Amino acid sequence: MPEAKTAGKKDRPPVVLQVLPAMVAGGVERGTVDMAAALAEAGWTSLVASAGGPMTHEIERAGATHFTLPLNRKNPFALRQNAHRLADLVKAHGVDLVHARSRAPAWSAYAAAKETRCHFVTTFHGTYGAQNWLKRRYNAVMTRGERVIAISEFIAGHMRRIYGVEPTKLRVIPRGVKMDIFDPARVSAERIIQLSRQWQLRDDAPVVVLPGRLTRWKGQTVLIDALAHLGRKNVQCRLVGSDQGRTGYRKELERRIIARDLSDVVKIVDHCRDMPAAYMLADVVVSASTDPEAFGRVVAEGQAMGRPVLASDHGGARETVLVNETGRLTPPGDAKGLAEGLDWALGLTPEERDRLAAKARAHIAQNYTNAAMCKATLDVYREVLSTEPNP
Repeated sequence: MPEAKTAGKKDRPPVVLQVLPAMVAGGVERGTVDMAAALAEAGWTSLVASAGGPMTHEIERAGATHFTLPLNRKNPFALRQNAHRLADLVKAHGVDLVHARSRAPAWSAYAAAKETRCHFVTTFHGTYGAQNWLKRRYNAVMTRGERVIAISEFIAGHMRRIYGVEPTKLRVIPRGVKMDIFDPARVSAERIIQLSRQWQLRDDAPVVVLPGRLTRWKGQTVLIDALAHLGRKNVQCRLVGSDQGRTGYRKELERRIIARDLSDVVKIVDHCRDMPAAYMLADVVVSASTDPEAFGRVVAEGQAMGRPVLASDHGGARETVLVNETGRLTPPGDAKGLAEGLDWALGLTPEERDRLAAKARAHIAQNYTNAAMCKATLDVYREVLSTEPNP
């Protein structure tokens, strides 16, 4: 397919600017890095603007250019200032398309796109909470793109129901897994041993892993209670994630572990830098979120690594889990239901685990790869760039 060009632009590769609040660890940031690399690989000019953060170097390593702007600020005065800054950036670098991935920077990017007659695309990464009209109005900027990308069918349904997004401009592009990184064959024994020692795991008990930052809706308390219902002491559970300053919640979890007499079973470990090795250590991967996950990266990555997954029965997990084939869905917040799922997963025979692993990895490879996500997003860019800007 020939490269798209914006009307009035010279015959050159398109310039795409992604905007988000900051480059810290998270799904929005990871998607931004992945698309920055895909744009550079396609020969396009790839720009990113944010308030900066530890993942900024990954933007530059991907072959893109990062601009530090205070896009993490939300007050109206800052939004206006950022709109002017982004408009100047668009003009200075000949930006053809701005892709907004979060609400505060989206308001500034929307104004900048209108001023410069630049194409405007958004990605809806979550439900954002729509409990009152003011909140819905603030969120609604994410529906103003010429094309609006939803990261799951669940999010697409939410957008149609709450915001009335026209089907003609809505595109569903699921999050993708890097199959070359999340590949059991590429995780060395040394990496697994090193992490096992770091987590102080024994060789004589299966391992249950719940990856996710320490915040209440991720369901760590549900898993702790489920393990108490399970009643097995020959199990090891690791809650993998940073408290990000939520020390009160971490202390609450520690007290709950003691109260359930699970001090020898459940341990909290900090953010893990080698998640493929973490999944290799796991006999079961759990996502116990009490609120719906927009997509559920952990569930997809766990299946890519050939692990049985247990996920809450709502949100994106309903799309990614093949029930009783690659995992099970349990009622959200239901510790007894999760305990039943744990009993099933821990009771799989070696032959059943092998069959599940092959099915799970093939399922993700066919439907949820990073390469497919990037290609579909580039196709959206081309589609938009083939028309006159209409922000």
